Amino acid sequence: MNRSVGGNIFGACFLAAALVMVQGCAAPQPTQDLLAPTEAQMKIRSVQSRSFDVADRQVAMRGVIAALQDLGFIIERANESLGLVTAARFAEPNFYDVVGVTVTVRPEAEGKMTIRANAIYNNKPIEDPKVYQNFFATLERSLFIIKE
Repeated sequence: MNRSVGGNIFGACFLAAALVMVQGCAAPQPTQDLLAPTEAQMKIRSVQSRSFDVADRQVAMRGVIAALQDLGFIIERANESLGLVTAARFAEPNFYDVVGVTVTVRPEAEGKMTIRANAIYNNKPIEDPKVYQNFFATLERSLFIIKE
């Protein structure tokens, strides 16, 4: 009789553990606004994007690449048909921190291109507007030189 009580307790514990494990594996239900932009995302996107008076995507891409190189980045990929440039550099003063940037170039309207830069520092998004202002100032100088 003692043995069956022990078996029942063991079975009940096993069943409880199995139920807890199954419940723990259930995926959380996504909310309807999961992919909806937030106010903060829209604000950072406006800081990351600028419109330039450039009619040719190739000229804009060359300007982006030149600006990134002027800022010490190493170009990893450039795809003109997608309007995409990715680059990275080691960050000063430690030189073991990494800054990565992805820049997209897309036609906006006749004679204009929208350029958006998205930067990360050690896999964390950079949200400081000054960083993007510096990039766009350098890009503006590069586009001016290329146009001449």
